[in-house]
Amino acid sequence: MPQQPAADIGLIGLAVMGENLALNIADHGFKVAVYNRTTETMRHFIEKNPNTPGGLIACETIEQLVQSIKRPRKFIILVKAGPAVDAVVKQLIDAGIATDDIVVDCGNSLWTDTIRREKDYAKQCKFFGSGVSGGEVGARFGPSMMPGGDPDSWKHLKPIWEAVAAKVDAKTGRPIETGRPGKPVVGGVPCTAYIGPNGAGHYVKMIHNGIEYIDMQLICEAYFLMQNLLGMKANEIGEVFSQWNEGDLDSYLIQITADILKQPDPLHKDGYLVDYVLDTAGQKGTGRWTSQVGLDLGVPIPTMNSAIEARFISRDKAERVAASKEIEGPSAKFTGDKKELIDAIRAALYASKITSYAQGMNLIREGSKVNNWGIDLGELSRIWKGGCIIRAQFLDKIKQAYLARPDLPNLLVDPYFKEWVSASQAKWRTAVTTAQTLGVPTLAMSASLAYFDSYRAANLPANLTQAQRDYFGAHTYERVDKPGAPAVHTNWQAKAGH
Repeated sequence: MPQQPAADIGLIGLAVMGENLALNIADHGFKVAVYNRTTETMRHFIEKNPNTPGGLIACETIEQLVQSIKRPRKFIILVKAGPAVDAVVKQLIDAGIATDDIVVDCGNSLWTDTIRREKDYAKQCKFFGSGVSGGEVGARFGPSMMPGGDPDSWKHLKPIWEAVAAKVDAKTGRPIETGRPGKPVVGGVPCTAYIGPNGAGHYVKMIHNGIEYIDMQLICEAYFLMQNLLGMKANEIGEVFSQWNEGDLDSYLIQITADILKQPDPLHKDGYLVDYVLDTAGQKGTGRWTSQVGLDLGVPIPTMNSAIEARFISRDKAERVAASKEIEGPSAKFTGDKKELIDAIRAALYASKITSYAQGMNLIREGSKVNNWGIDLGELSRIWKGGCIIRAQFLDKIKQAYLARPDLPNLLVDPYFKEWVSASQAKWRTAVTTAQTLGVPTLAMSASLAYFDSYRAANLPANLTQAQRDYFGAHTYERVDKPGAPAVHTNWQAKAGH
């Protein structure tokens, strides 16, 4: 342990994300004190990385960690969301941190927990929440970082966050290639910005993950359509995704999908690995939290809900296998033009993607409004252009949409997106109706199309819903021919002659 505090920041939790973020910070010239509950893990990490530019300080106790850091102390916590975060904060408090020390939770914590913690620990430290997206590689060479909390704390964190975040080219908006160990990216615009007070950062990261669920599900449905309707092999579908990645669909998830589909299986000659991956998808909870917030705030997010439900139904593998032997679907096969259907699937994927981002942005906007966060949706789109899992070229179009009209009610009415979806909706409908006619499930694409049709409809059948509510519960209704007049109730049974 040094004779006097030498570290610029401390990091607690040396699992995959913690190790890589610590190295990223050290690569940018900051000295990092590290601690892990299992001391051997920390020692092994230090031994593997003896010569980082900023330097690493090994701390075998929380007390050593606290004593190693320059004031005001800054700590990053990267442990499992939930009680473990509170346990670490209490350890830091017991070790003597001061009220001006900043404790940053960079895990996938529930945003309401972050708000609670900021209040609970206000007399002991400044608690801060920051979303981090990019996985292992992002943490190592440049993630997208979504900080939320006390603005004064952000002033101390900003130099580190801007240094280690992913970078995009100032002119093109495209991500700059990741650096190498010890040689980080120099220049570019950092993919981080202050999101807002208290839980804003973790709220935005939660919605990011919900959008990530949608993106993945839509891509999987496009793959499934080509596989089941056209009988295409994995590598052939991978080539299609590679082509798509050269245009409007250019994104990290499209890129890795192409790579995955072309991966040969080491155990089966002429086979592809994806065909031997069990079709049951897991989740860590952020998607489910997003759906719950949508319900709480009354924001329609059907595509997001369908993506989560798709993972739920995937887990019922044994039940699905049994049902496939009991329940028959359509026996007809696709007999149309292959190239035209692939083009329709591409249109359906992009249109559904636009629709799903519209839902996600609306959920962020409403959360910001209710919590008085003042989130800038255009700036948020910018920091998602590099480092994070949902990074995509079309995020620049979203940024431009909100720059042109900060009060934009929905991306679907932005001139660019409106024109694109309007021009492509015939193909979108072709892909979805073909899938439904031939019995291939497209939960997310179908939900996106239904949302689009609902949003563009001047009238919906909710008039009948409200009449039903008034019939059985006297909930009253408003008359369209008397706008602004008080709601009324009708004795429907009497009118019907009962």
